[in-house]
Amino acid sequence: MTPLERRATSSLALIFALRMLGLFLVLPVFALEARKYPGGDDPAMVGLAMGIYGLTQALFQLPLGLASDRFGRKRVIVMGLLVFAGGSLLAALADSLTGLLIGRGLQGAGAVSAAVTALLADQTRDSVRTKAMAVIGGSIGLMFALALVAGPVLAAWAGLSGVFGLTFALALAGVAVVLWVVPPEPLQHKDAPRGRLADLLQQPDLLRLNLGVFVLHTVQMAMWVAVPTLLLQAGLPKGAHWHIYLPAVLLSFLAMGGMFSLERKGKLRMALLGAIALVLVVQLGLGAVAASGATPSLWTMGLLMLVFFCGFNILEASQPSLVSRMAPTPLRGAALGSYNTLQSLGLFAGGAIGGAIAKWAGMPGLFATTAVLTAIWLLVTWPLKPVGKAGGH
Repeated sequence: MTPLERRATSSLALIFALRMLGLFLVLPVFALEARKYPGGDDPAMVGLAMGIYGLTQALFQLPLGLASDRFGRKRVIVMGLLVFAGGSLLAALADSLTGLLIGRGLQGAGAVSAAVTALLADQTRDSVRTKAMAVIGGSIGLMFALALVAGPVLAAWAGLSGVFGLTFALALAGVAVVLWVVPPEPLQHKDAPRGRLADLLQQPDLLRLNLGVFVLHTVQMAMWVAVPTLLLQAGLPKGAHWHIYLPAVLLSFLAMGGMFSLERKGKLRMALLGAIALVLVVQLGLGAVAASGATPSLWTMGLLMLVFFCGFNILEASQPSLVSRMAPTPLRGAALGSYNTLQSLGLFAGGAIGGAIAKWAGMPGLFATTAVLTAIWLLVTWPLKPVGKAGGH
């Protein structure tokens, strides 16, 4: 990478890290802490307050991606982070579950993922794009692992309002990074062709990647409906689950080196298909563990989590990189907005569908469903065409 590419990658990864840390800190504590608020005795409302973020994210990703194509990436990112900060402040000041729900919904309206990844694509060459996306993916993975450890500690000390207060501060820090650390965005010529949104629908490979991110996050969220229970059955207390997650996340970063090697050889498609296969193997493995009826082994669970995060991290880096290469330049923000919309819908669908299937068909039925979804994804993605020198077969 050139010095400018390193600066762009590190600063934009920092924006993602600050924003995602604030989001992830809430995950391990929200359901328990929300019960302390008026209205918190309604499990359906608690679930809606937690999940509405994903729904509003899905609604605003594409419009803000389009806006970044037209009005500039930085302007849209700053606006989105301020909206996210406003939602965090509302949630911090909330004195009822309804207030939490409104705050979470407003947080989701600050959907800047598409604009941030589009700006990263603008400021990096194709040959290093996947590596840059991997840095962002790595920062998100680290924040997820950190939040699993720090979230319960922070909530015990400052309550849910304190967690949202920290999220507010982290969002404002992200605004400062955009204004004073991120390199200037490339100039956009007013007379440049603007392209049409319909053009994106005429590219089958972009549709394949959009389907892929939807299935990936549907499967991921559905998994977490059951994985914590399997870890409890294996004898690992709830407060110690990070003992499995953290090493798995950290060790999975080693797999990224293999992906970069394949990319340099023009075999990024092979890395993508291999990562989908890894996710499929994990779903089959978890299904076998759940169906056996025996007490799960912690070593087995740890190995399955490691394999899952290896596949997940490769997919989180390679798929948006491919989207940014395949999309027409005037529609790069829109293409990444569509991609992130499907990602958010996958998070929403995974939680809703996963819970319903686990209730009616048990954990074996849940993992059978995620395995079938992943197998269909692999078949649909198989015809994906090579893209340029770095995206070859």
